[in-house]
Amino acid sequence: MNKKALDVLEYKKIIELLKEEAGSEMSRKIISELMPYTDVHVISEELRSTTEAVDLIVRKGPLPTGGIYDIGQSLGLARKGGTLSMKQLLQVHYNLRICERIVSFMKSDLPPLPLINSMTELIVTMPRLAENIDRCILSEDEMSDNASSELRSIRRSIGRQNEAIKNKLNHILNSSDNRTYLQDSIVTMRDGRYVIPVKQEHRARFPGIVHDQSKAGATLFVEPQVIVNLNNELRELEMAEEAEIARILAELSAGVAEHFHDIKNNQEILIQLDFIMAKGKFSCRMKAEEPHINEDGYLLIREGRHPLIDEKKVVPINVSIGKDYRTLVVTGPNTGGKTVTLKTIGLLALMAQSGLHIPASSQSQIPIFDDVFADIGDEQSIEQSLSTFSSHMKNIVRIAEEADADSLVLLDELGAGTDPTEGAALAIAILENLYKRGAMTAATTHYNEIKKYALSTDGVENASMEFNVETLSPTYRLTIGIPGKSNAFEISKKLGLSETLIDRAGQLIERGDIEFEDVISAIEADKKKAEEERDEAIMINLAMKKKQEEIEKQMADLAKKKEKMIADAREEAREILRDARETASEVQKELKELSKLESMGERNKRFDKSRRKLKETEGKYAERLIRQVNNNPVQASEIKVGDRVKVLSLDQNGEILSLPDDKGNLLVKVGIMKANLSLDDLMLINDGTGKKKSSKSSKYGQLYKVKAQNVSISINVQGESLDDAVMDVDKYLDDAYVAGLKEVTVIHGRGEGILKSGIRDMCKRHKHVASFRKGNYNEGGDGVTIVKMKTE
Repeated sequence: MNKKALDVLEYKKIIELLKEEAGSEMSRKIISELMPYTDVHVISEELRSTTEAVDLIVRKGPLPTGGIYDIGQSLGLARKGGTLSMKQLLQVHYNLRICERIVSFMKSDLPPLPLINSMTELIVTMPRLAENIDRCILSEDEMSDNASSELRSIRRSIGRQNEAIKNKLNHILNSSDNRTYLQDSIVTMRDGRYVIPVKQEHRARFPGIVHDQSKAGATLFVEPQVIVNLNNELRELEMAEEAEIARILAELSAGVAEHFHDIKNNQEILIQLDFIMAKGKFSCRMKAEEPHINEDGYLLIREGRHPLIDEKKVVPINVSIGKDYRTLVVTGPNTGGKTVTLKTIGLLALMAQSGLHIPASSQSQIPIFDDVFADIGDEQSIEQSLSTFSSHMKNIVRIAEEADADSLVLLDELGAGTDPTEGAALAIAILENLYKRGAMTAATTHYNEIKKYALSTDGVENASMEFNVETLSPTYRLTIGIPGKSNAFEISKKLGLSETLIDRAGQLIERGDIEFEDVISAIEADKKKAEEERDEAIMINLAMKKKQEEIEKQMADLAKKKEKMIADAREEAREILRDARETASEVQKELKELSKLESMGERNKRFDKSRRKLKETEGKYAERLIRQVNNNPVQASEIKVGDRVKVLSLDQNGEILSLPDDKGNLLVKVGIMKANLSLDDLMLINDGTGKKKSSKSSKYGQLYKVKAQNVSISINVQGESLDDAVMDVDKYLDDAYVAGLKEVTVIHGRGEGILKSGIRDMCKRHKHVASFRKGNYNEGGDGVTIVKMKTE
């Protein structure tokens, strides 16, 4: 990959940010050497590992790979039969414990992670070796008494020997006869042996071995003869302790050597897992997504952000190259974001090919480039005595010779730094050459000639960076298909340049250039208007879909209710037939028994009983039939809006919303549904809910009901001031509540968020609002608020 392009696009800064997420020096070394890959299979696997890391971090947190040690040299020493130090063994122990924690971490509550799982399954845990090291070694320079019974015994003997020596020396020091001969009443050590400070002139009073003297020579440090043997015995015990410690270290080192291959393989896996976790944490930090890698040679970036610019300040771009055109010419005013756009394209491509997620939508498509070339920024070279133009051209010459169909070329201010006419001609020639070589090219320019070239040439497309002339500030939004304006006259006018000078400047430039700029302005205005109309159409379409869904739901509910009523009627009919058959059978049986009776009185008595039973059954069925037949249908002259009626076909109570038409049909509200029914299907009822009202209140009540029937399921307050919008939405929510709407949509747009915040604050306090939320993607996103109304 071209090193100059990596430097210009600031790829190394991405690497440095990625290194901050790593937990060990070994993985940081891997990251330092990370370069974009060109093999599609390698790139896909690296991106998949990053995605799995993000899934794991979001679901359960990162793997505990931080702080692993580089134990390669220690493993090599142990394998050759060498003895590891306590520090080296502790490092091995730490890595072994990390392996155990990772294996335990991966046992439950995980999303599908095939690649990371395949790596962690290869980790071999060695609990016995880890426990032995942990039991024996306390710190880098201290071994535990529990390392062996022999070591514990030796150390106890050393303790007893020290006590014996100290007792002997204290007896000498505390003797009143010796105080005048000693410099101090203290015991010190020289060369690992206990001594006492004796005055030089009284050396003869204390037979023994002199180990040292003070700088002035007035004090001698003497090991009294009475403790020489005791010190010798102590030294022997200390040597035995050192020998036992050496034996234990050698034994532990042999255990490490025994597991050499497993420990070495574990370390390689830990380093790779730490590298993968670093990529995942970096992705989460940037709020990045995995792009699609395509082999069709086209680039598509959706909502792409430059990764080195503050997320709160950067404006996302949408750009595509490679389908209908392979050369994109970006124009617009200075400081409008053209250079940042080029760097964003190049840097996101390099990141994707390095296996990193990019700060863009997951719908983004990145092709595979064998090389990336960039000529961006001030390339003036004092050492080589080259001007800006000469330095740029030297770089472009190399690009024109090396770029091919698998290259991405980024050229900033192509043709600048020399005569405009010649510079524009050279720029067009360079773009033609790169197009013929098949390279994917994005170039920025100010020249109208290049804009015209892009308009008239197949495979070349214009793009522009928007600029707000009113505020004299760029919007940093990229628009494909429209060339940009320099806006020099407008900016100069806003900054106070006189109209006379501006008019004279207009006379000095060619008329064709003026007309071309006017055409660009007209195109930009038409495009902006079209986008506004499109957004409005989207909102209307969403509202219509919402209404259609509600209607379909109501129809489905009615269909279910109808099916239930038919099923209930069938069951009732079957019950009637069953009861009738049973009654007829019983009566027939009674009649047979009557014929056998000789007593006329008994026969008449039994006959009357059967007749009463038949009448009871007939009466019961008659009651059921009365419920289904309306013997007293409602008369049109008897009803008024607001009357309570019973809908026989639904077996439900309702309220009349409109007077009957000439066919006898009228609108009735049943629960939350409104149905168009016939007078024959209604019965007037008096359930105690009706209240007498004055003629005045009835008149306004009817108007209120009619108004409530026409309440829309959405309200659009875009463009209104906050106070007006809050008043309109407050009134609308009251109407929606009366109309019985369960959910409504408030369209306020995105903008700067003032309307959104004000309206949502009002919704928190509104008495008819149960809850609210922002719209989903297919409902209008953050530009709308979905309000759920209270039902009571």
